Amino acid sequence: MSTIDAEKTTRLIATASAARVYDLGHTLEAGTPVSPNHPPFRMALMRRHGDRMREDGGSGANEMLSLGCHTGTHIDALCHVSHEGRLHGGLDAAEASRGGRFNVYGAETIAPFVCRGVLLDVPRALGVEMLEAAHATTAAQLEVTERAQDIEVRAGDAVLIRSGWPVERFGDTEAFIGWKSGVPGPDASAARWLAEREIRAAGADTIAFEWLAPGAGHSRLPAHITLIVEHGIHIMEVLDLEQLARDRVYEFLFICSPLKLAGATGSPIRPLAVVA
Repeated sequence: MSTIDAEKTTRLIATASAARVYDLGHTLEAGTPVSPNHPPFRMALMRRHGDRMREDGGSGANEMLSLGCHTGTHIDALCHVSHEGRLHGGLDAAEASRGGRFNVYGAETIAPFVCRGVLLDVPRALGVEMLEAAHATTAAQLEVTERAQDIEVRAGDAVLIRSGWPVERFGDTEAFIGWKSGVPGPDASAARWLAEREIRAAGADTIAFEWLAPGAGHSRLPAHITLIVEHGIHIMEVLDLEQLARDRVYEFLFICSPLKLAGATGSPIRPLAVVA
């Protein structure tokens, strides 16, 4: 390594060491809310300390996990959603999934994120603590939020949209998923607004990056079609955005590295927001 490179690395380490890191992921555990379309999280200890002892007195423990790739805080791969039989870029969805896994757009193709992140705190911009159930967040409201925060969404950003949907509802899966009540989220106009700005990824604090009408469930997902199928923009869901919102941190370095799961439709993630 050259002297110049070493100096750059030293400065980078010093900057990172002084930064504040916000963890935007929820803990994975039994009871973590998950859409009925996806498998829940399960963990079992397969070996406990003392089950097998080494001659030197040491012992190890391990476990087995069972979960879907869309359980808890996660990111959608581009093979997750199709429209009229086609994936992003017009690829045949049925052909792409032959052989037990997707041969295009799998989670292993999602490059790690190290980019500008933006939080759009819609409730605060609208003067409320949280959005009501089934509140449709529109493009106009995203623009209001931009102005209120004096921030601009740019190409290549990871844009995280807060609804304030209570994290306390995590303990009540039915309430968090909101089948009866509906769930606040971006409507079709908001998805188009984001796509027009050529963002890299979009995220939300709810079970789906969508406006879910009462009783409708996941029967219509226009934001997914607009972002994933039409524009190749990844979606992240079940984010924890509360601490960022409390501290009014609206711009940050966003870091996220999905698991390289070959042919998977998504991946659990532990995204980070880093500020100096």
